[in-house]
Amino acid sequence: MSIPASSAPNLSAPAVPSDDEPDEIRAIWGTTVNLGETMKTFREFLRGFKIKYRIAHDRERGLRTRVLSSPEEGELLLYEGYLRRMRQTGETNLNLDLVNLAAYPPSKKLQNQLVKYPQEVIPAMDQVLKDLMLEIAEEDQQAGADGMRGEEGEEEIAEIMGKVYKIRPFGIPSVNMRDLNPSDTDKLVCIKGLVIRATPVIPDMKVAFFRCLTCNHTVQVEIDRGKIDEPVRCPRDVCGSPGTMSLVHNRCEFADRQIIRLQETPDAVPDGQTPHTVSLSVYDKLVDVSKPGDRLIVTGIFRSVPVRVNPCQRMLKSLFRTFIDVVHIRLGSGDKLGLDRSTRPAGGDRIPGVGGVGGGIDMDDNEEHGTERQRRTSKREELEARLREISRRPDVYEFLARSLAPSIYAMEDVKKGILLQLFGGTNKSIARGGGGGGPRYRGDINVLLVGDPGTSKSQILQYVHKIAPRGVYTSGKGSSAVSLTTYVTRDPDSKQLVLESGAPVLSDGGVCCIDEFDKMSDATRSVLHEVMEQQTVSIAKAGIITTLNARTSILAAANPIGSKYNPEETIMRNIDLPPTLISRFDLLYLVLDHVDEALYRKLAQHLVALYLEDAPETGGGEDIL
Repeated sequence: MSIPASSAPNLSAPAVPSDDEPDEIRAIWGTTVNLGETMKTFREFLRGFKIKYRIAHDRERGLRTRVLSSPEEGELLLYEGYLRRMRQTGETNLNLDLVNLAAYPPSKKLQNQLVKYPQEVIPAMDQVLKDLMLEIAEEDQQAGADGMRGEEGEEEIAEIMGKVYKIRPFGIPSVNMRDLNPSDTDKLVCIKGLVIRATPVIPDMKVAFFRCLTCNHTVQVEIDRGKIDEPVRCPRDVCGSPGTMSLVHNRCEFADRQIIRLQETPDAVPDGQTPHTVSLSVYDKLVDVSKPGDRLIVTGIFRSVPVRVNPCQRMLKSLFRTFIDVVHIRLGSGDKLGLDRSTRPAGGDRIPGVGGVGGGIDMDDNEEHGTERQRRTSKREELEARLREISRRPDVYEFLARSLAPSIYAMEDVKKGILLQLFGGTNKSIARGGGGGGPRYRGDINVLLVGDPGTSKSQILQYVHKIAPRGVYTSGKGSSAVSLTTYVTRDPDSKQLVLESGAPVLSDGGVCCIDEFDKMSDATRSVLHEVMEQQTVSIAKAGIITTLNARTSILAAANPIGSKYNPEETIMRNIDLPPTLISRFDLLYLVLDHVDEALYRKLAQHLVALYLEDAPETGGGEDIL
């Protein structure tokens, strides 16, 4: 029996066995998992999986499924259609839903093997995918399909042989970052989080090229888990000179790499604790998919590597450094944003391995196969029908304003202004205003709430932060000038200077909520001048000169001087903010606490009704107090 060592770092060039050697069994080291059977099972899955298997599996789990229009629809071979479209479009990535593996009876064990031993199973699947792509191309050539006749077909097959095909698995249950432990090492995991930092593209060596300085003999060495096994002496028998192997950089093979820092989302952080962060390593086509502020659902292999005490010594620390080798990324903000395909920039999220099951064939935000996508579509259709029904109401403006923070009594004008802020406006530019297209006018609305304590200002900010896409909440005393713009720090992995984005940059395309605006120092508030008008953040620090987008709406809340508004003084004297900053707020609301017994009684009834009725506005009219 020949049991090879694990060699997963280079997933694009695996050493996988061939089915032509029945006498030699290739197994994963330390297990009884036969890689030959794994490849055979996956081949049967790609050739034989039908939509009816997923529908039956969903019904067993009690999930809602669509009704097939005809029995023939359930017999449709799902992945064969995807592979043919991959050949037609030149796509090299196939997004694999692991729920489909569990739904197909012969491949249930394969799904468990993929989760436990991904670094051995994924390369085997990559090889099966490439073999099937060649088979399908030859079948299409024999059938005389379009673009596969004669020399054109031969060129297509030769092109497929030179490509590297990859499987992008996803669909396993997500775990909390805090629950990752040593037992998850080298297993497939799925986590959710918020991107707080992304490094530039880094060349990552995959194959090292060495040349002997004595006899010019060359040898290639594959990188194993980030380590280069440098030859101690020349492997040529006639030479064998020690210490003469030199690395030739321009003959080595590199892959694009990017290190992303993922942080727990605020709603997932336990009370009284700081958010956890995890490092992600993304490669090739997954590079530059996300930017700081994006919410991601990533699937990858949980790695742990030793840390050297001194680079010149072989001594290692007992503590290992952990990170995740990402194989699949899903942008998790599509539901909140509700983006329409017609409004997206060209190629905006149409990136292989990011959306769609078919590797560039069906770019759905939720990356589900036809049945899942149909269920999602039906929900969206119901929501769209509900929205159209609301739009036909004559009081649609008032109705939506009442739906905003319904637990807060009255404040209709404030809610209407914040509703307009959430919808936003349209950026305008005047072509005749000068060179470069003329001046540009922002379409985002900035709102300032000023008033007495206990008037629900902070509650409104918290509510808007929860419902706004890419919303960031910060407080005045807990914010500094650098946390509101961008600061330079040294990346612990690459040792390079990188930019850490502040709250306005992280909320680009959303709403930045700033509470206790009056408690900020003048230096902290001054950095918002550019953000609120030009919607950019200019940086010139540590040799990094750049301009970042901060296209966000600012929703701020402040208390007047002495924590009580004085109606005999002007607004400027009450809030003590510079006129240059006040002029950048489009809406300024005074939320005052008027002494009125009738108003207090209605407010008390509203608060008590919150505990007695599901919907306060539809509650009974009897006097509770």
